[in-house]
Amino acid sequence: MPQPRTSLVSLDATPYYHCIGRCVRRAFLCGKDKFTGRSFEHRRDWIVARLAKLSQVFALDVCAYAVMSNHYHVILKVNPTVAQSWSDDEVLKRWSELFIGPFLLQRYLNDELISSAESSVIAELAKRYRSRLVDLSWFMRCLNEPIARMANAEDNCTGRFWEGRFKSQALLDEKALISCMAYVDLNPIRAGIAETPEASDFTSIQQRITPSNPSVNNQPTAISLDDITPKLLHFNSQLDDDRGLPCELNDYLVLVDWSSRAMHPAKHGRINDEAPPILDRLGIDPAHLIRYLNRKEQGFVHVVGVPSSIKAAAGKLGRKFLKGISAANRLFPQTT
Repeated sequence: MPQPRTSLVSLDATPYYHCIGRCVRRAFLCGKDKFTGRSFEHRRDWIVARLAKLSQVFALDVCAYAVMSNHYHVILKVNPTVAQSWSDDEVLKRWSELFIGPFLLQRYLNDELISSAESSVIAELAKRYRSRLVDLSWFMRCLNEPIARMANAEDNCTGRFWEGRFKSQALLDEKALISCMAYVDLNPIRAGIAETPEASDFTSIQQRITPSNPSVNNQPTAISLDDITPKLLHFNSQLDDDRGLPCELNDYLVLVDWSSRAMHPAKHGRINDEAPPILDRLGIDPAHLIRYLNRKEQGFVHVVGVPSSIKAAAGKLGRKFLKGISAANRLFPQTT
């Protein structure tokens, strides 16, 4: 049974969330429909450009993303302290980047004189929009709704484009975060549509490896790189520093490259003896990491993390139990 979002998202438990949007039935987000021969590849640009826009407006950081044929993955970090640091004017200007807003807001942004009563209304609007700009559901709504409208207009149809609401998983600690990021970045390789991480189009791993000149459908463009690629959260080797991702970029690239080789069909998931050191530092079991990246580790549902993190998150979410303890014991074995 679907759980209310308030029972799945707790910033006291973690600021990191893995979100998935999937198309309804046989609707195509991207890719090529083998039955009609129609190509939807250009829609990948829609998703990436929209993520770029939202990453500049919301107080949420994009950690990883991958755009597939009928679904997409995005890992987000919610930053409430950043939103609190914005002035009311900053909040209102950011919100107006996405929505026109009421006429009173338009007057205010145009520096037109307003009464003290209207100023009180503006302050209330700023308070409301500030909470939305740090809200995971509002981010996903602002991502999915425009894409659905554009796709339905292009397909000359109406009705649902997305398969209900988006799915979210709370990533409770750095082990869960790094494992899930690798899973997201390796989606094209796992699906057999890319041979290497750097050849995995429309993924964060490719963006991190080859931050080249901006292009749309491989055509050069004068558009700013910030306009068409998401602003990715940077890596930081200090695990206790919450300003960046909890490892070094080179270590993460080694981990993804090693994982992509271990998942090669000819190797049948064989574990390379030269496992990257990051696995030792984070205490991740290599064999079960491969199972997780191949989606064979099905024990996690709404949260991913070490056993102690899952137990702590259950209390913060007002739950007695969260599924995933057994999977966590396999993937993140306790070290003595």
